[in-house]
Amino acid sequence: MMNFVVKTLANAGALGVAIWLLQDITLTGESTGKKALTLLLVALVFGLVNFLVKPLVKLLTLPLFILTLGLITLVVNALMLLLTSWLAEQFDLSFHVEGFWTAVLGGLIISVVSWALNVVLPDGD
Repeated sequence: MMNFVVKTLANAGALGVAIWLLQDITLTGESTGKKALTLLLVALVFGLVNFLVKPLVKLLTLPLFILTLGLITLVVNALMLLLTSWLAEQFDLSFHVEGFWTAVLGGLIISVVSWALNVVLPDGD
């Protein structure tokens, strides 16, 4: 359970950094508390997308992973971020990613920050 909380907080932090750095990734809300709650909910959605959908996409695109020496990971991460944006819209969460190239850059930022936060944060079950 603790591992789930740590990973969700790392996702929230990484999404927060991407929102802060890129103007085309937006999170809106009336107050700071509402924004923080929305960010945590989006981090949960993002975590579920990465847990449920990403392995299937990686399996289906395995030849492209081999052919591009893993660079297709940037595209897969962008698609997961765009899917999270779409799902957030369906759940009436005020999170939006505008465009594919913004999603590519956002996915790169989220990957790096999430990795760094997972190294720093405790990992206990």
